[in-house]
Amino acid sequence: MEMTGMQGSVVALVTPFTEDGSIDFGALEGLVDFHLANKTDGILVLGTTGESSTMTDEEDYEVARTVVERVAGRVPVIGGAGSNSTAESMRKAAGLEKLGVDGLLLITPYYNKSNEEGIYQHFKYVLDRTGIPSILYNIPGRTGCSISVANVARLAAHPNAWGIKEASGNISYAIDVARYLSDDFHMMSGNDDMVVPIMSVGGCGVISVWANCMPAVVHDMCMDYLAGDIEAARTAQLDNLEFIHALFCEVNPIPVKAAMARMGLIRERYRQPLWPMAEKSAERLEGAMRGVGLLA
Repeated sequence: MEMTGMQGSVVALVTPFTEDGSIDFGALEGLVDFHLANKTDGILVLGTTGESSTMTDEEDYEVARTVVERVAGRVPVIGGAGSNSTAESMRKAAGLEKLGVDGLLLITPYYNKSNEEGIYQHFKYVLDRTGIPSILYNIPGRTGCSISVANVARLAAHPNAWGIKEASGNISYAIDVARYLSDDFHMMSGNDDMVVPIMSVGGCGVISVWANCMPAVVHDMCMDYLAGDIEAARTAQLDNLEFIHALFCEVNPIPVKAAMARMGLIRERYRQPLWPMAEKSAERLEGAMRGVGLLA
């Protein structure tokens, strides 16, 4: 499916695991059905929330294949092809493209970090060699480096650069980046607590952890904003803020998988080094879930 007009809520999908740690493909198909029934506008697999850093190539490709086949062209499917190695990112991108994903998510080269020109060339290398659009992913809190505004300006001109997932938490940076948005280069919030602020400077939606639990609410908030009902969008953002904060009270995706397990969507299983959340954090999460009606 074309990503050209994609907007609204793209879920950063978790990867469900079984008791023995293998991928729960039945639950994965169930999550796809849940999102298609609840207005999710796109599905991202193999991102940070999907724990792809702990998965093998074979597992990555089987997850992507399963989601692509289950979605069957109804919404865009985006595959995470990020790596600190440019060659590895290209290899992942090529494999995902063959499996039929509609777009790619490309992260800054963590650990290596590189210099200004190296980061630009890292993205350009993949953009030059793929036939599907890519989303740049700026999340310096995870990677230790950022895509400079100057590099965003350069990359925004590339025909394969669909846009940027902005997850720095820095509204000043987002405003600087917003100067380079166009009909061909878009911005989505990568922070669930900043969706409306990002949309206020030209963003078209969110790539969301929160949407794993409340897909229709996140979709409606984005669409209300795009339709001009700013007050409804603002109210949804603020009314759910306590739950959003609880979803990040420990490192993602620990709290969101815990919440989904309590909703009966998946088992609460992680790949190490991730570990179940502390009791105090679990109490906070459950209280926040009750506050938004996810638990009685």
